[in-house]
Amino acid sequence: MTSMLQQIQSFDTRTFLALSRHPRRHLLSRFSLLLSATADGWFYLLLIPLAMLAKPETARHILKLVLIAFVIERTCYFVLKNTLRRQRPQQALAGFTACIIPADKFSLPSGHTSAAFLVVTLLCLTISPLFMPLYLWAAGVGFSRVMLGVHYPSDIVSGALLGSSIAINVV
Repeated sequence: MTSMLQQIQSFDTRTFLALSRHPRRHLLSRFSLLLSATADGWFYLLLIPLAMLAKPETARHILKLVLIAFVIERTCYFVLKNTLRRQRPQQALAGFTACIIPADKFSLPSGHTSAAFLVVTLLCLTISPLFMPLYLWAAGVGFSRVMLGVHYPSDIVSGALLGSSIAINVV
């Protein structure tokens, strides 16, 4: 098990460093700041009018599912993050400086990515599969967190799996 975790960490570090040395990193970082900000929480408040407009007859039920899913997701996220205690790239990689100061100390899983995938999966399952293109937004949120230097790629994958699986199980 330790060997597999070491291989994942090695892959993560190589991939992370390759992305952070990208010649257009500064341009990507500016775009990443904007994209990441869409997953800070305020965007999710748009779900209320969206649910009411899209499916007025089941809006209360959808909002109840969203609330339950977020309570479960945030609890799992907090427990995982504080149990696994994986250092963020800036703490783990000598000489690396992130573009932003993260809200908490640890990196695994990515909370921004988890919440984004939770919401998109809930929209697709409760309102309409026409929301599937929003998975590109959710993936972009994850990518932006790597480009900002606060997450490794596997933090993003685990966040996407966490958010999606909770949404599927709640519905």
